[in-house]
Amino acid sequence: MSPIERIQSLLGADAESLLSHVCGGIPKAGIRTPAPDHVDAVFAGSDRHPQTLVNLQRLHSTGRLAGTGYLSILPVDQGIEHSAAASFAPNPDYFDPQQIVELAIDGGCSAVACTLGGLGLVARRYAHRIPFVVKVNHNQLLTYPNGHRQTMFARVEQCWDLGAAAIGATIYFGSDDADREIEEVGEAFAAAHEMGLATILWCYLRNPAFTQSGVDHHTAADLTAQANHLGVTLGADLIKQKLPTHNGGYRAFEKYGKTHRRVYGELVAEHPIDYVRWQVANCYLGKIGLINSGGASAGESDLAEAVRTAVINKRGGGMGLISGRKAFQRPRAEGVALLHAIQDVYLCPEVTVA
Repeated sequence: MSPIERIQSLLGADAESLLSHVCGGIPKAGIRTPAPDHVDAVFAGSDRHPQTLVNLQRLHSTGRLAGTGYLSILPVDQGIEHSAAASFAPNPDYFDPQQIVELAIDGGCSAVACTLGGLGLVARRYAHRIPFVVKVNHNQLLTYPNGHRQTMFARVEQCWDLGAAAIGATIYFGSDDADREIEEVGEAFAAAHEMGLATILWCYLRNPAFTQSGVDHHTAADLTAQANHLGVTLGADLIKQKLPTHNGGYRAFEKYGKTHRRVYGELVAEHPIDYVRWQVANCYLGKIGLINSGGASAGESDLAEAVRTAVINKRGGGMGLISGRKAFQRPRAEGVALLHAIQDVYLCPEVTVA
C-alpha cells in the first residue's frame, strides 16, 4: 500500500472531503506555506538574535521532516498539567525522562518538549542529539479548587544552561489570570531571544463562560485564531494551538469582543481545513508557523485521528503537529509507528496545501 493509499484508508469516509477541499476565502497564494527556506525567508530580516535563527534551523534540520519546512514535536509536560498518574500510568516507562527523549529520537521528531527537571536530568547525554524545548510555565493541579493559572517553573537562564534550543510557555487567554501571564511570558520570550533561544507559545483558551448552551467554544476557529494573533504579537516563533472544531465562538456571546461578518462564510467556509486556514491567517498569514496539538489518547482510534489531524493541519497551511499522549501512552514500537504515520502525511506529495 502506497503512503497516499494508507492515508486515504485511515481517513475513511472523510478522505474525499479532506483531500480535495480548496480554500476559497483565503487561498493558498495568500499565505506563506511551509518551505525548506522558512527560517531564512521569514526571520533573516527580523529582530531575532542570530543564534535564535541557528536554533530555529536546528528544529527544521532534525528528524524525518528535516529540510521540508514542517515540524514534528513530542511534548511530554502533561505530568503537571494532567497529573503524573493520569499521564504515565498507561505506560510507566515514561516517568523516566530518558525514555521520553529516546522516544522522540526513535520517532524521528524535530524536537522534544518537556519540563526543566526532566530535560535537565539528561541534558549532557542528549542535548546535542535532538533540540530541547523547555516548558517554562505550568498549571499545577494540586491546588484546590483547581484554577486556570500558569506559574513559572523555570528561568530562561536555566534553559540556556542545559543546552535548550527553545523555550515553550502557555497563556490561558480569556482567563482571569491572562494579563499576568501575558506580562510574564512576554518578558521570558524577550529574554530568550536575547540569549539566542527560539520561542513556542501554547495559545490556549480557558474560561467557563466559553461554554454556552452546551457548546464548548474553547476550540472555535474564530476564538482560537484571535489567541494565535495575540501570541505572534508577543514575539512567538511558533504557535501551538488546538485543532479547531467549529466556527462562531464570538457569535455565541452577546456583545463579547469584536469580529466581522466575513469570518462566517466568505473568508471561512464550514470545513475543518478552512478553520485551520483562519488560524494560519492570524499567524501573520503563515509567516509564524502553526503547529496543532494531537489531543488526548482515545485508544484504538488514535492512529486514524492523528493522521486526520495532520492532513487538516497540512492542507490548512500549518507547519506540523505536536503530539504527545497518543505516542507515549502506549508501547514504544507503537508510539514510534504513530509518530511516523503523522510525519508520513507531511512527506506525502499527494497531500497538498489546499
